[in-house]
Amino acid sequence: MQIHQYDTVIVGAGGAGMRAAIESTQRSRTAVLTKLYPTRSHTGAAQGGMCAALANVEEDNWEWHTFDTVKGGDYLVDQDAAEIMCKEAIDAVLDLEKMGLPFSRTEQGRIDQRRFGGHSRNHGEAPVRRSCYAADRTGHMILQTLFQNCVKHGVEFFNEFYVLDLLINEGKTAGVVAYELATGEIHVFQAKSVVFASGGTGKMFKVSSNAHTLTGDGQAVAYRRGLPLEDMEFFQFHPTGIWRMGILLTEGARGEGGILRNKDGERFMERYAPVMKDLASRDVCSRAIYTEIREGRGCGPDGDHVYLDLTHLPPEQLDAKLPDITEFARTYLGIEPYTDPIPIQPTAHYAMGGIPTNVEGEVLRNNTDIVPGLYAAGEVACVSVHGANRLGTNSLLDINVFGKRAGIAAADYANANEFVELPENPERLVQDMVDQLRESTGTESVGQIRKELQETMDANAMVYRTGATLKQAVEDIAALRARFKNVSIQDKGFRYNTDLLEAIELGNLLDLAEVLAVSALAREESRGGHYREDFPTRDDVKFMQHTMAYQEVAADGSTSIRLDYKPVVTTRYQPMERKY
Repeated sequence: MQIHQYDTVIVGAGGAGMRAAIESTQRSRTAVLTKLYPTRSHTGAAQGGMCAALANVEEDNWEWHTFDTVKGGDYLVDQDAAEIMCKEAIDAVLDLEKMGLPFSRTEQGRIDQRRFGGHSRNHGEAPVRRSCYAADRTGHMILQTLFQNCVKHGVEFFNEFYVLDLLINEGKTAGVVAYELATGEIHVFQAKSVVFASGGTGKMFKVSSNAHTLTGDGQAVAYRRGLPLEDMEFFQFHPTGIWRMGILLTEGARGEGGILRNKDGERFMERYAPVMKDLASRDVCSRAIYTEIREGRGCGPDGDHVYLDLTHLPPEQLDAKLPDITEFARTYLGIEPYTDPIPIQPTAHYAMGGIPTNVEGEVLRNNTDIVPGLYAAGEVACVSVHGANRLGTNSLLDINVFGKRAGIAAADYANANEFVELPENPERLVQDMVDQLRESTGTESVGQIRKELQETMDANAMVYRTGATLKQAVEDIAALRARFKNVSIQDKGFRYNTDLLEAIELGNLLDLAEVLAVSALAREESRGGHYREDFPTRDDVKFMQHTMAYQEVAADGSTSIRLDYKPVVTTRYQPMERKY
C-alpha cells in the first residue's frame, strides 16, 4: 500500500473532472485519478452541442433557457440551480472559446448555433437556435481542449487508477482508496477535499449509448458509505440510437432538419408534438417511437425500429455539420445516408439522478446537511438541473458550469482546513474486496450475470414501465445479486487484471440497478424519463419531490433500500401541462 497526500483529489477525468481540475490546480495541490486516459473519457462521445443563450443567430435569453430546462425536466428541476446554470452558460461557452475550442462559425465569425430538442423561444412559442457546436464532435473538442489546458496548468494525473472507496472519518472527508491497474497495488490518497466526477451508469442496460466503462463507480462508492442517491429512477433514453447497437446519432441531426419516419414514410412526430415536432424533448420522442412500433408502424421485417431520414438534406450540409454520424451509418449499417434513411431506436443514454449536491457541488448526507470536504459534478451528481428529463446539450453545459464551481469550492475548502486523520487500516475494505474476488472458486461468470442484468433492465425498466415489470426487475436483480456472491474470475494476477475490475464494476451496476428499480416502483406516476403505463399521469400532489435512496445494512450484513423524499425547489415556474 502507498499513501499519497494532496489538498484536493478529483475522481474522474471527463469534462466535469478536468474542468474542476483547471480551477483547483490554480488554487491548491491537486491530483486527478482516472480509470481511463483522460482523452478517452466518455465526454468525447457527446456530439451535438452545448447550449447557451448567446443570441448569435436569433433572439434568445437565459430566462427562456431556464424555462425550457424546467419544463423539459417535467418540473422536477430545482429552479435555483437551473437559473444559475442558464445564467452562467454564456460565460461557460466563452471560457471554452478562450481556451481554444474550435467552434463551428457563422459567416460573420461568431460561434454558430443550431436548434435542439426542447429548446424554444418565448417560453415554448417555437424552436430556437441555442446549441453551440463543433460539427457533430462537440464533446470530443471539449475533452481535447480541457485536457490541453490541464497540461498547461500542470495538473497531476494518475491514469488507470480505479477509485474503489471513499474515506470519511468523524463525518468529514479524509480521502479515497484506489487500485492501480498497471501493478495491482492499492493506493490511499489522503485529501482535504474530494471531487467525484466519474460519470454515469448506462451499462446496466443492453442497448446503450454509454461506453463499457460507465458502470456508476462513484455513485456506488458513495452509496455503500451511507450517502443517499437522488432520483435514480429517472433515466433518459435518447430517441436516436443506431438500431440494435445503441450507438448515438446526435439530436443535432434533427436540429439540422432530420425527420423521424415510420414504415409508411409518415413524419409521425407531428401527431405527438405539433409545435416542436421532431425537436420535442427526448422523453417525448422516445415514447412516440415505441408507440409507433407497438401499434404496428415500425420498420423492417420485425417492425422494431423507425427511420431517421436525412436524405432531403444537401450532401454538403451533412458533410459540414454531421460528418461523424453519416460515417457511423456507413460503417455500422452499411448504408449511404445521402440516399437511405437510417434505422434507429431509443437507447439508454443519461442518468438524471446521482449523488445529491447543492449548487456549489457540496455533497449532501441527507436532505439538508453536507459532508464537509466532499463534492461532486457532472453525470455522477444530481444538483437537479435535469429533473425528470435532461434537455439535449444541457449535459455539456452542466459539466462546465458545475465542474468549475466544484473545483473552486473544493480548493477553497482545502485551503481553509487541515487534513482529516485517516481511519485505521484505510485500505481494508478494498483489499478484502480484491482478495475475495481473486481467491474465489465460485462457479458464476461475470459476463453471464452482466448479460442477464442488462436483459432484464431492457425488458422491464426501459422507456415504458409498469408495476409488474418493475417488480420483475427487482426480483431478477435480487437473484443476480445472490449469484454474484458466487462469482469467480479467470485471471488471478495483479498486472492489468481487467477481469477483476469488471467483476467490481458488475457489483456496482447490480447495486445501482436495484436502486433504480426500487425507486421507480415506489413512484406511482409518469414524469419525464419515468413513464408508468399503470399510472400514466403526473401526480404533483404526491410526487412533486425528489427520491432519496439509502442503503441499510443489517446486523447479518444483508442490505436493503430505504426511500425518503426531498422537496423540489420552485422559484418562478409552477407545474403546468407540457405541450409540444
